[in-house]
Amino acid sequence: MQGMLLLVAHAAVLRAEVTPVQKVVEMIHGMIGKGVQEKHDEEVRFAEFQQFCSGTMDEKQRLIADANAQIEQLSADIAKAESDANVLGQKLQKIQQEIDQWSQELADAKKLREGEHADYQATHQDYSESVDALDRAIAILKRQSHDRKQATALLQQVQAMARVPATARRTIASFLATDAEVAQDPLSVTAPQANAYEFQSGGVVEMLEKLKDKFQDERHQLEKEELTQKHNFEMMAEELHNSIQHAEAEADEKRKARAGLLEDAAEDKGTLATTTATRDEDSKYLQDLVQLCGKKSRDYEARQTVRSEEIEALQKAVEVLQSDAVSGHAETYLPSLVQRSFGLLRADTVKPIQKDVADFLRHEAGKFSSRVLSLMATKVQSGPFDKVKQMIKDLIVRLMEEANDEAEHKGWCDTELSTNKQTRESKAEQVDLLTAEVDKLEADLAKLQEEIQALGDGIAEIDAAVAEATKLRDAEKQKNAQTIQDASEAQLAVAQAVQVLNEFYSKAADATALVQQSPADDAPETFDAPYQGMQASNGGVVGMLEVIQSDFARLEAETKADESQAADTHQKFLDDSARDKAVKQTDLENLSKDRTDKESALTTSKKDLSSTQEELDAALAYYAKLRPSCVDAGVSYADRVQRRQEEIQSLQEALRILDGQDIAA
Repeated sequence: MQGMLLLVAHAAVLRAEVTPVQKVVEMIHGMIGKGVQEKHDEEVRFAEFQQFCSGTMDEKQRLIADANAQIEQLSADIAKAESDANVLGQKLQKIQQEIDQWSQELADAKKLREGEHADYQATHQDYSESVDALDRAIAILKRQSHDRKQATALLQQVQAMARVPATARRTIASFLATDAEVAQDPLSVTAPQANAYEFQSGGVVEMLEKLKDKFQDERHQLEKEELTQKHNFEMMAEELHNSIQHAEAEADEKRKARAGLLEDAAEDKGTLATTTATRDEDSKYLQDLVQLCGKKSRDYEARQTVRSEEIEALQKAVEVLQSDAVSGHAETYLPSLVQRSFGLLRADTVKPIQKDVADFLRHEAGKFSSRVLSLMATKVQSGPFDKVKQMIKDLIVRLMEEANDEAEHKGWCDTELSTNKQTRESKAEQVDLLTAEVDKLEADLAKLQEEIQALGDGIAEIDAAVAEATKLRDAEKQKNAQTIQDASEAQLAVAQAVQVLNEFYSKAADATALVQQSPADDAPETFDAPYQGMQASNGGVVGMLEVIQSDFARLEAETKADESQAADTHQKFLDDSARDKAVKQTDLENLSKDRTDKESALTTSKKDLSSTQEELDAALAYYAKLRPSCVDAGVSYADRVQRRQEEIQSLQEALRILDGQDIAA
């Protein structure tokens, strides 16, 4: 122990041989070196800061310029989209006006057609009733003993018909008058009068038959006119229907195009708002950055000036201290301080009470298993007495500060662990929900894809069936047209043949008889009638030709009817296919839209899942960082608090022991 004290004293003497001036010079040199280094470090850091300012300003200016260009382009795109949408809106209005006009024309035409058809039905019924009445009147009048009362009633009915000419009415009236006379006095009617009555009856029948033929012809003409009007209406209605359908299809396309333009404009407006906000944020950031960099630059220049002046002043101080006027006097007068310093060293020797305190601290260290008390016991036993008390006091303060720090750290840990637990549980739940949502969306998309594929196949099948039916229909139409043409040509050829035969046999029928000349009587028997052709078979040949002509006419009519029916059937098939395809196309578009929406939702969900998973991973990583300092590992917080309190109490007891010794002394 004494040897250690001698070494300490010798070291103190060696330190005392260095004069205060020299010590100050050493300190100033150290300050100069530190100032130069700090000035250099500050230059390096400010160079990095200037590089950040320059690079960030360039980047922000570029971003702002790009944003301004994008804003200008977006504004132009929005204006053009809205202008195009307005133009399409005007076109849609015009198309709708045309559709309304055509629809009104179609409705008017239908109304007119219904009126014409009603008139036709009424007129046709009138003609049919008239013909029926004439048939019955003719049948009764042709009987030799007819029922006069029934005949009179029927003739009066015919006479009352609006379509019967005035001359026919007068004839019927005259006949009815004669018939009335006969009915009143049949015995007074003489034979000539009876003959006249019979003649008049025959004339009435003939007149009624002609009137019947006239009504039948007019009814037939009425039927032809009805067919023509019906055909004209159907053609006009089909043309109007086609015009309306084409206009509606065009309107639908324009509506979709207009909706797309408005949707693009809305999307561009959203992008414009986002871009404008981002640009404004970048502009504000750039403005703040310019102010910051300018202020930092001015502060840096001022600091560098002060540092340079400080170094210069320190160097001048060293020159002054190292001059003969200062250092010489220091060597002359300052060595006496060595004896004084050694005397102070002797005053701080170790006192006996320190051993008792050290033993007490070692005992307490063993009792509480405290390394702190054990280390302090060693320092107390060998250190200067005045410094020992201060060390114990400092250690007590430090332990109290550690206790406070650990309490604060414990509160912070409890808060962070609780918050982190909530975050981990919340994010884990969100990850599970988002994972389930992604799985469901992927399953829905797979199902939608199957349905879209099925609809696409169905549409393709419809197109293939329509193409095949159209191909067959074209071939059938071509064949029917050829058949009709051939039948028409055949009818014309047969008609020409019949005409030729009829002309020939008509001339042959006029051939004169041959006059037998002498000595013809002596000639062998040959024939005595002129040759008029094969009159016996003529009727059969011409009749057969007429039958053939009729067959060709029937073939032409039937083929035309078949062609018309086939065209209607084909058109109905096309219409049904078009409707079916339109329905499938609409379903396909709706499913495609659903698929697009779900794909967008899937992308969003995956993005949310990724970000949420990252947040969960971050929370788990943060929890892993919290564990070493916040989760008890072997020694609980309560045990640490109790041990530290025991150490503080032991140190305070050691201070009391030291203070008691001082009092006793």
